[in-house]
Amino acid sequence: MKNILCLRPTFVLLLIALCSFSSVLGMANQPRNAKAKLIKALIIDGQNNHDQWAKVTYMMKRYLEETGKFSVDVQRTKYTWNGKDYVDKYKIAGLAPTVDLPKSKMDSSFHPNFAAYDVVICNFGWNAAPWAKETQEDFDRFVKKGGGLVIIHAADNSFPEWPAYNQMIGIGGWGNRTEKDGPYVYYDLNNQLVRDTAPGRAGSHGPQKDYQIIIRNANHPITKGMPLNWMHVQDEMYDRLRGPAENMEVLGTAFSSIENKGTGRHEPMLLTINYGKGRIFHTPMGHADYSVSCVGFITSILRGTQWAATGKVDIPIPADFPKPDVVSKREFKD
Repeated sequence: MKNILCLRPTFVLLLIALCSFSSVLGMANQPRNAKAKLIKALIIDGQNNHDQWAKVTYMMKRYLEETGKFSVDVQRTKYTWNGKDYVDKYKIAGLAPTVDLPKSKMDSSFHPNFAAYDVVICNFGWNAAPWAKETQEDFDRFVKKGGGLVIIHAADNSFPEWPAYNQMIGIGGWGNRTEKDGPYVYYDLNNQLVRDTAPGRAGSHGPQKDYQIIIRNANHPITKGMPLNWMHVQDEMYDRLRGPAENMEVLGTAFSSIENKGTGRHEPMLLTINYGKGRIFHTPMGHADYSVSCVGFITSILRGTQWAATGKVDIPIPADFPKPDVVSKREFKD
């Protein structure tokens, strides 16, 4: 008996050695480069009525890539601009040279291979020229078959005469949108969701300011874990948006005060839309570089883009996320 007891430590050591050897063999049999597959994202832009559209694209590309979860390409339509230095400064490496072309004219050469991506981020603006029919059809097919789409700020002003695009964005403004395009959508003062068919133009905003976001669905993958109220940095607060609003959910709103030339109602700021098999995240926020430096905006774009691409979100809510009454922004160094 004494001899057996003396042997126990030896058996234990042998078992540990065997387990370690098995683990090494298991690791050796794993495929190399087994890290998670990157989400392939495409930002499209080029015709936009906002001074800083090129920089906003540049910033969003950086934010997405810094997560380690996305690879990001950019394709842009031809455009004319007003000679601002930042347009050249924020050209994305690898883009074909741009040439002067009136914004009102179609760029027939613009035809990205949408099918090569998991998600497309649209950063166009008011008065962007229509796309060629073949490009529209390919884009429509991409989203219907399950491609993700993200709509930023003035991209909900674009393409008012394209029915499929209006379905994709849910609600939009300007571009002669009226009651013919669908209802206004907002939360009233009793916190009831309203689909208002009253006649009137679509799209307006008061002076830029900081404003508070109210989360309307705290269980959606995009908003889960966010404070129920948080402050967004200075931005245009779009109101009076209207459209088909089909298969659409409002995740977050902001109050458009009459004192700030607004509507006196809670206007959609974070939305999702289902279109065919495709998932769409839409935010009217993002007017300028200071707006998209908001940690709330950055977090919403990252999580919204991941959700649009995959249906899931594992990008965390950061520690510097804005508080109910305090904004939070990150200095962007280029």
